[in-house]
Amino acid sequence: MTDEAVAGQGQTRRFMRKREAVLDAAALLFNQRGIRNVTLSDVARSVGLATSSVTYYYKKKDDLVLACMRRSVEVFEELLADAGKAEGPEQKVAAFVTGFFQLLADVERGERPDFVTFSDVSTLIDGRTDVGAGHAQVFRRVRDLIDSANPAQLTHAERNARAHLLFTLAQWARYWIDRHEVAGYARAARRAADILLHGLGGAGAVWTPPPVATLTAAAVMDDVSPDAFLRVATRLINEEGARFATVERISSELKVTRGSFYHHNDNIDDLVVACFERSFEVIRRAQQLAGACETGWEKLGAAASALVRFQLSADGPLLRMTARSRLPATVADGIWRTMHQLSEHFAGVIADGVIDGSIRPVDQAIAAQMVSGMINASASARRWVPDASPANVVDLYARPLFMGILCPSASGGHEGGRRG
Repeated sequence: MTDEAVAGQGQTRRFMRKREAVLDAAALLFNQRGIRNVTLSDVARSVGLATSSVTYYYKKKDDLVLACMRRSVEVFEELLADAGKAEGPEQKVAAFVTGFFQLLADVERGERPDFVTFSDVSTLIDGRTDVGAGHAQVFRRVRDLIDSANPAQLTHAERNARAHLLFTLAQWARYWIDRHEVAGYARAARRAADILLHGLGGAGAVWTPPPVATLTAAAVMDDVSPDAFLRVATRLINEEGARFATVERISSELKVTRGSFYHHNDNIDDLVVACFERSFEVIRRAQQLAGACETGWEKLGAAASALVRFQLSADGPLLRMTARSRLPATVADGIWRTMHQLSEHFAGVIADGVIDGSIRPVDQAIAAQMVSGMINASASARRWVPDASPANVVDLYARPLFMGILCPSASGGHEGGRRG
């Protein structure tokens, strides 16, 4: 081999290593902040490069996003292929969940590069059908795990909703798994899979969550009030990212002037904080109203159902946690702490239910996080189930978590046979 060829191979290896380093850093930032909230400059800083140097490897941010998504498609394809080899439907679901947690453990140990979640795939620009097709293919493979139980018992809407729920709750583990040492990831996976497969209800549990009062006043869409700004800003941030919820966009949605915006709000960052505070107050109100119920099972079901309905109501949705990336670190940390405290309330209710016998013995901390993850998943229900509405979203999303993700159809009238 000539000296020139050896030198060329060395340059190629260096190029590949640096490109992979950029890809690794981007995946981490996209997971932390959301795709729309990360710039090429952010990625460049995280690897100690100038932005112009990053463009040597990925000319545009879209190219970097696509590369990250392709990697994730490959990761999930391999994971789902392995899960599909398991013997029965419960074993397949358990293998998918435990396999995903093993991937997180490998990333934490530095044994494999990070990979992006699919929560922000809808924010990719129109026309990039390659990643859209890859994501759809992964989703269908997840749905196959649900179908392997008894697809004839479930409607198309139920199959899609449960696949989305399973896919989301596995990835939601990224929000809470750091409470465990990496050696405990396998145990956490077993507990999470057990909750998904067998639900939360104690012996003889029936899914009839008590209704609670309305969580907020009925929305008046042309009402230019402080709450109207919060509703519109929350929706825009969830759909497009915090960086794109500008004064102009929000004012245009409400058909008001910039002056009207600043009459009600000091700046965008304060508005984002106010959106979080509004969402937290809605969660607190649901928890408080549900506290009047008798058993832990009823309290948890009532609060979760009210919040799931709120997500699709005229007053909804709740603000996604990725929006905190826009805020100063101290403020963002406070928001994260509040969200964990609200999840701890669910953990306390679950503990009460275990004591009174209405909820079966489960890992209360993990169960509480999964309830929060289910509520979060329901916000995007219409993307997967176009006919989802406040009237049916509880049966589509909350019921499978509470009764077991392979439980019979809500229209089948067979509540008791989920555990086999």
